[in-house]
Amino acid sequence: MIMVCIKIILRDLRLALKQGVDAFMVLMFFLITITLFPLGVGPESNLLARMSPGVIWVAALLSTMLSLDRLFQHDYEDGSLELMLLSPIPLEVVVLSKVFAHWLLTGLPLVVVSPLLAVFLNMPNSGLGVLTLSLLLGTPVASLIGAVGGALTLGARRGGVLISLLVLPLYIPLLIFGVAAVDAGIGELPVRPHLLILAALLAAALPMATWASTAALRQSCE
Repeated sequence: MIMVCIKIILRDLRLALKQGVDAFMVLMFFLITITLFPLGVGPESNLLARMSPGVIWVAALLSTMLSLDRLFQHDYEDGSLELMLLSPIPLEVVVLSKVFAHWLLTGLPLVVVSPLLAVFLNMPNSGLGVLTLSLLLGTPVASLIGAVGGALTLGARRGGVLISLLVLPLYIPLLIFGVAAVDAGIGELPVRPHLLILAALLAAALPMATWASTAALRQSCE
């Protein structure tokens, strides 16, 4: 089963890198969005430092949404999804593998570059590590929740708009506890409770989002 997961992940990574659009688009949107904030609110360093956790988290969550409408779309259009439904491989394994590939292409690059952009926004050094760890826990949850939206809107016209309406309200707990963790790190307060809540959200999203995505995909292919 592990080899099956690896093959699915490598297949999705190969297809995505061959096109090269989604990963580049997500990263560029993240960079441009954060760069625009100092131009809009001014160069005042204390203001930027106070806003930096929320700005980075909002930009990261919005960036991960950009490619969600294509998470299952290609497989749906070329018939691969129907073959996956008929294969002996559990569809849950396929969904988890595709979500992990999506996170590697979209979430992980955001985690890597976020400390550099946090320095650009004058975030104190005490918040950089917490920011990276909170995004490392939160972005997989965003991909899992987004997979549910992508599966529910599969084959629908203007699926990207529908995904935004479905997914954005579910991102609110991530935003609240992610920003709270970074703020606590900056203020040298305990960050463990906030990180544990993010970890609990990830633990809950793994089975629940996988089950919901699988059910929605089966319904879409009927």
